[in-house]
Amino acid sequence: MGAKTGLLVYADGEVPGLLREVGVADLQRTSEMMRRLYPGWEIEQCAGSALWDGVYPPNGTAYAASWPGVEIVCDRRVMIDLPSQLPEHLVAASAGRRLVLHAMHSVVDWLAFAVWEDGRLVRSLSLSPDSGIVENIGEPLPFELPYWAADHRADAIPWPDEQEEPYPLPFHPLDLGEDALRALCGFIQEGRLEPDDIDADSIELHGFHVRDPQGPDPAEQEAKLRRAMEAMRPPRFYTLDPGGSLVERDGF
Repeated sequence: MGAKTGLLVYADGEVPGLLREVGVADLQRTSEMMRRLYPGWEIEQCAGSALWDGVYPPNGTAYAASWPGVEIVCDRRVMIDLPSQLPEHLVAASAGRRLVLHAMHSVVDWLAFAVWEDGRLVRSLSLSPDSGIVENIGEPLPFELPYWAADHRADAIPWPDEQEEPYPLPFHPLDLGEDALRALCGFIQEGRLEPDDIDADSIELHGFHVRDPQGPDPAEQEAKLRRAMEAMRPPRFYTLDPGGSLVERDGF
């Protein structure tokens, strides 16, 4: 699985139904929304993206669209371990509306999602195999119930020379993440499409470079990341042998 998301949706009702009706998002309306959600930040228009590709933008970039009744912001900065700690002004912007947060990262099997109704948090879940259940607030939503009932057990593939151990969670977070994305937003990133799924590749988002003037310099962050990558050991590659075990191999 390779799905990654960092997504906020403000809506006047159920998101999937509203997204099925949207057309081209007005740039001025979307820019005004961005200024409301990023007060005092430097915002510069850039190339946009389709919703399917745009749910995980590059660092420092946000993809967004505002239509009557529903608004979307994709930004890695909303990928927080504790959705209940989403900045207060972002929650306040949902007064009288529904707010959905969806965030997942396939590299670490992490999922977080949350739903607010008129500014009140009604459900928040964040979990990964390494950290366990980080946050679990409110009653599980209907699409979650089969997972908590152990109907979607995850299988773990052991690394070489390691004993197979049970997956540390009762289900795979990314499996639940796709069902959460479908139920809450109407589309998925990976998996089998269903007839009612929204074609997220047909929904265009505007692009914005967004920078907190009080935050770290992006160039310094990029240089730090580059130095860290240069210090890493060469990658190791594995394949499954006929018996189902991982075996190291040379290159791709």
